[in-house]
Amino acid sequence: MGTKVLEAVAQKAYFKDQDFVLFQGDSINYLKKLPEDSIDMIFADPPYNLSNGGFTVHAGKRVSVNKGKWDESQGIEEDFEFHARWINECYRVLKPNGTIWISGTYHSIYQCGFALQLKGYKILNDIAWFKPNASPNLSGRYFTASHETLIWARKDPKGKHTYNYQDMKNGEWHETDIFKNTGKQMRSVWSIQDDPNVWVIGTPKREEKTYGKHPTQKPIALLERVILSSTNPGDVILDPFTGSSTTGLAAVKNGRKFVGIDTEKEYLNLSIKRYYQLQNNVRLL
Repeated sequence: MGTKVLEAVAQKAYFKDQDFVLFQGDSINYLKKLPEDSIDMIFADPPYNLSNGGFTVHAGKRVSVNKGKWDESQGIEEDFEFHARWINECYRVLKPNGTIWISGTYHSIYQCGFALQLKGYKILNDIAWFKPNASPNLSGRYFTASHETLIWARKDPKGKHTYNYQDMKNGEWHETDIFKNTGKQMRSVWSIQDDPNVWVIGTPKREEKTYGKHPTQKPIALLERVILSSTNPGDVILDPFTGSSTTGLAAVKNGRKFVGIDTEKEYLNLSIKRYYQLQNNVRLL
C-alpha cells in the first residue's frame, strides 16, 4: 500500500528516489492531492509565526529572529485559521488509526492543540523536549523558554494506534536519557546525551549541517524517537513543512517511506543533499 501511494503522487514530485519523495509548493494544496486514508503518520513542525521584527541572542550576539515571510504572523485569527486548515487536510489523508505529531512553542502549539480538538482528533500525549542551550530572555521579565512541546494525537478517538511500547520501555534509551530508567516506561519528558556533561536531545550535530541548516532544523535523534515509537517498518510518513527533511532522513534510515512538502526550493535542495549524504553513509557501513 505504501509503495502504491508514493507511485500515485510521485509524477509531479520535485524529487523522488526510492522511498523518499519531495514536493515544492503550498502544503495545503498538495495535501488536497494526496489520497484519502493513505498516510500512517504525520510529523509537522509548522511556522511559529515569530518573524515580526524581534531579536534574540545567538553566540553572545544580538540577532534578528526573522526567518522569512513564511514565518510572519498574520494576527491571531488568521494564524489559527491557517493551522486549522492544514490540520483538517492532515485528518483527511491519515489512515483511520494513523497519528499526527506537531512540534511548537507556546506561540503556536496551543492553537494547534485547539484545532486538533475541534477536528475530532484524540490527543494522546504532550512531550516536553528539553533545550538547555536556549537563548536567554532579553527583557529579564520572563522565565527563559528552554523547551518545545510535541503533541501526539490519533485520528480516530476509538481507533487503535501504533505505539511500540516494548521498544520504548526496554530499548537502550537509558544509556543516553537521564529520565529513562532501565526497564521502566518511557516518560513524556525527553532528553538525550549528546555531550557527556549535558543530558539533552541537543541541537543538530555538526554533521547534520554539512550543507547548511534550516533555521528551525530539528536534530535527527528527536525524529528517530518519534518514528520508532509510533510507526512500523514500511509505513508512510508525511511532513507537510519538511524544511531540510530531518523527518525524511530518520524515516528512510529506519525502513519507512517518506513524503515531504515545502514552499522553499532552497530547503528542498538542502534536503536532497542531506538525503544523498545519508545514502552514501549507509553504503559505507
